[in-house]
Amino acid sequence: MSASELSGNPLTLEQWRQVEGLTRSLEPMQVRWLSGYFAGLDAGLRMPQPQPASFAAARTLTILYGTETGNAAELAQMLAAAVTDKGLTCTLHDMADYKVRQLGQEQDLLIIVSTYGEGDPPQPATGFFEFAEGRKAPTLEGVRFAVLALGDSTYEYYCQAGKRLDQRFEELGGERLAARVDCDVDYEEPAKAWIAATVDMLVAEVAANRAPSVPRFAAAAGAPAAAYDKRTPFPAAIIENIAIVGRGSTKETRHIEFSLAGSGLTYEPGDALGIATPNDPAVVAELLEALGLAPEADLEIKGNHCTLGEALTHRFEITAATPRFLDYWTLVSDVALIKQLHEEDRVGERSVFLRTHHIIDIVRRFPVRDIMPQGFVSALRPLQPRLYSLASSLSAAPEEAHLTVAPLRYTLHGASRSGVASGLLADRADVDTVLPVYIQSNQHFRLPLTDAPILMIGAGTGVAPYRAFLQDREAKAISGKSWLFFGERNFRTDFLYQSEWQDWLKDGRLSRMDVAFSRDRVDKVYVQHRMKAQSRDLFAWLEEGAHVYVCGDAANLAPDVHEALINIVAHEAHTGREAAEDYIRFLQADHRYQRDVY
Repeated sequence: MSASELSGNPLTLEQWRQVEGLTRSLEPMQVRWLSGYFAGLDAGLRMPQPQPASFAAARTLTILYGTETGNAAELAQMLAAAVTDKGLTCTLHDMADYKVRQLGQEQDLLIIVSTYGEGDPPQPATGFFEFAEGRKAPTLEGVRFAVLALGDSTYEYYCQAGKRLDQRFEELGGERLAARVDCDVDYEEPAKAWIAATVDMLVAEVAANRAPSVPRFAAAAGAPAAAYDKRTPFPAAIIENIAIVGRGSTKETRHIEFSLAGSGLTYEPGDALGIATPNDPAVVAELLEALGLAPEADLEIKGNHCTLGEALTHRFEITAATPRFLDYWTLVSDVALIKQLHEEDRVGERSVFLRTHHIIDIVRRFPVRDIMPQGFVSALRPLQPRLYSLASSLSAAPEEAHLTVAPLRYTLHGASRSGVASGLLADRADVDTVLPVYIQSNQHFRLPLTDAPILMIGAGTGVAPYRAFLQDREAKAISGKSWLFFGERNFRTDFLYQSEWQDWLKDGRLSRMDVAFSRDRVDKVYVQHRMKAQSRDLFAWLEEGAHVYVCGDAANLAPDVHEALINIVAHEAHTGREAAEDYIRFLQADHRYQRDVY
């Protein structure tokens, strides 16, 4: 198989070798000149071709976004601002709140959507997808659309949610304004390019038709933008880092507190703290040794110079292998086994290989001599912040952010591995350690604005936001009923924040609590079993208007709890499964069933 057949790389093996040979002969100034030359050439080739105008007057423009962590929402707001800056009209909607019956009445649709888990849409956008992909979806003849899909290429179903909408809208008769663009976790630059190209195309159409429109989009009123955000995080000091499990526990769960003093950062219960953590220096050293490269090697990244050691520590993901890295290593190693993984009928094998091999495992298993540092880092993804649900309320702990963290530990190819952020927080972050942090808002995991009852369901560290919920209600003297379902391994060692829950139970802030400790008995009991045991009362709370929250494991907890809710409704309402599913869908549409799962 030739190099041109490899996913994501159009060069033949001979062309790649010529590029590598030329690069070795160039001075830094010559490299920069060539970089600018090819960037300009690429921009010219990518310039969208004018589409034939299909209207005589300005068309309505709607921007829809589906988001799990807020990235798609942020990009949608950027797109709306770019549109209005050019004097065009647009409306902006979260798919969770969009009136789906309006879909057939739209004219131009710009869609930004992320993918959740194994090819699923974001949880808040589930209802929109069910309608669009269902029998009741309207014809979209006369509707034009463009899709920006966000995803993670380490997953087999990369950007699948965006692909699904792109295909479905075409099936319904829609016309593409532009080809779909798929973005990996380092989405900022391709997303900005898509926004610019799409807006320029719409502006050119309006100008050609001499039908200027008046801006009418306005962002929702709110607090001014914080000085510190994902791009410019705040250096926060750790003021407490303690284990909150008992002696003999099989887990290492920790309670960690950061000081936000002087940052101006604010958050609501349900939000997350983003931490821009560096890679483990020991992992960096092992990778450099396996590559045979010196940490002092000079690199140029986006016009700035740094050493290879600095880049691998602070700028790039160096653990999880991606399709991009596999493409690169196939070219430089010319190993038949890796080449075979690019064949179309080997998609499943490739996915398994990437999940079971870190970058260092591939480098060690298929060694290559004389690797060029600049070429190697070009195959890596930018290091991404890690998000943790906040376990505190600013009303109870001003200028502080509390987290509940269980470090990820596992063995791979005979070596002990740990999570990039959770390993640092557990092993190398002492009191006074300073880490860059920011607030990631989560509008889809919010306490009700009233004193409506709340049902909180979680296991392990999924209990973190519920601590924030009750802190907030206590500080604000909100007297609504609350019920906690909590699960962990062992009662004696793993009852996280036990004394706090018991204090809230005693003073009535927490109305009820049911716990499930799966390893305390032979027949394992989980939170869904406790829910079924309280079926009648739980359904009565739902009928009273209770809001349901689920936080924790997406692979097991979330689907098990979802199924339990359906069964409880079917049993207590004496109805069939379809009607029970409709009941749960209504809760979701009414923002009374919210999930924060990972």
